[in-house]
Amino acid sequence: MKKNSLILILFIIVKFVLQYFLLSPGYDLQRDEYLHLDQGNHLAWGYLSVPPVSSWISWLIKILGDSVFWIKFFPALFGALTMVVVWKAIEELKGGLFACLLTSLGLLFSSLLRLNMLYQPNSLDVLLWTSFFYILIKYVNTEKVKWLYWGGIIFGIGVLNKYNIAFLALGFIPALLITKQRKIFTNPHVYGAALLALLIILPNLIWQYHHGFPVIHHMKELSSTQLVNVNRFDFLKSQFLFFIGVTFVILFGFYALLFYKSFEKLRFFFWGYVITIALFMFFRAKDYYAIGIYPIYIGFGSVYLENILKNGWQRFLKPVCILHPLLLFVPIYNLAFPNKSPESIVKNPESYKKFGLLRWEDGKDHPLPQDFADMLGWKELAQKVDKEYLRLSKTGNTLVLCDNYGQAGAINYYSRKGIKAVSFNADYINWFDLRKKYKNLIRVKNEPEDELEETGAFFEHSVTADSVTNPYAREKGAKIFSFEGAKIDIRKRIQDEILEVKGVD
Repeated sequence: MKKNSLILILFIIVKFVLQYFLLSPGYDLQRDEYLHLDQGNHLAWGYLSVPPVSSWISWLIKILGDSVFWIKFFPALFGALTMVVVWKAIEELKGGLFACLLTSLGLLFSSLLRLNMLYQPNSLDVLLWTSFFYILIKYVNTEKVKWLYWGGIIFGIGVLNKYNIAFLALGFIPALLITKQRKIFTNPHVYGAALLALLIILPNLIWQYHHGFPVIHHMKELSSTQLVNVNRFDFLKSQFLFFIGVTFVILFGFYALLFYKSFEKLRFFFWGYVITIALFMFFRAKDYYAIGIYPIYIGFGSVYLENILKNGWQRFLKPVCILHPLLLFVPIYNLAFPNKSPESIVKNPESYKKFGLLRWEDGKDHPLPQDFADMLGWKELAQKVDKEYLRLSKTGNTLVLCDNYGQAGAINYYSRKGIKAVSFNADYINWFDLRKKYKNLIRVKNEPEDELEETGAFFEHSVTADSVTNPYAREKGAKIFSFEGAKIDIRKRIQDEILEVKGVD
């Protein structure tokens, strides 16, 4: 086996080890992960907030045993494959071992460690963006038609994974048109590849049509509740921090795309970046939406640096470049990852407070960073709901109704009683089983004012059964109400509520 291949395998191994090592066993999964896992129990060609690929992976995880190992395996795998694809792109650009090492270290010790820690569509999104860029490079260098069709396949899968990849097309089509590579659009196979992508996307488009295009509603809601608060300057600032160890490499990549003769045919990548980032900023996108664009540009910069640092005194700068991402990662390692127990962070909060990491969305400081607190209390909630469910189920069917998708998903993941908790939040609104006649209700609420009086009036017995007590959990204080002996038809009430939430008269 070649030396380069052995080094690449070593990087892959280190990547997997780091992804598992950076997460302390004291934490549960994060709320979004529970939703994506539950989608694997409700396979469809689309969902309210995401396309279907996540559900297919969740189904596979379920087949493999549904363990945390496999949940963390797939985002780590996509992160490792991203390194492999960029490595291969560097070889296509005639880069050597130095360029491969610098790029791999820059990718390894970057925000991708955080992104690849969570089971969400984002890790695969970055891999698919990177793969599409690699295919563009291969086509420009070889002009072989097969690469166009591979591009169509990758883009189609990308849309089925996360609609975010549409920004790639919106950015790079005009970039190609304003450079010499506009000739690509005279090749009829480009349109064949586009048709292939459309055929791959078509089942999701049909699903969207039959469900009233919920993606439009989701984007409007996201825009009015979250994206409207995005600061464009903060977005731009974040772009320099995602790959902070090799930000200088990315800047050299931009320069090379404009002035380095060997990259002349790839100049459209510079304009593609400019237009894509401008679009992200115009639409006030979240900063991490753009992460997928960067890995290939680290490759461009590394190849250029390798060429300008190969002679004279400049060659002594190579070790400095290699060490840079490693050295900058050390302070990040101590703060950015949930690799310490909650108790340890609470006892030593100084560094976290200094960098504002303890400040939550409410503008107040809390014992833990918000992201870490969002990974606590879920298992406790599920165990306590299990206990009450077992008691109630002796007298009849029991519905478990939660305030949000995190609660419902966590209960369904950790429950040992086969509970199928639901919510009027996110995709759970479509997953109610209204075939059963329910006699009892377990209600999980974050803001439980007057719940016993209001809902208890429709049942023979009502009680506050328990609550989430983990002092560091974001869900701390969420109460579990138990209602027994329904005086009404619960199904009818649920149906009316679903129609109201969906805005159906």
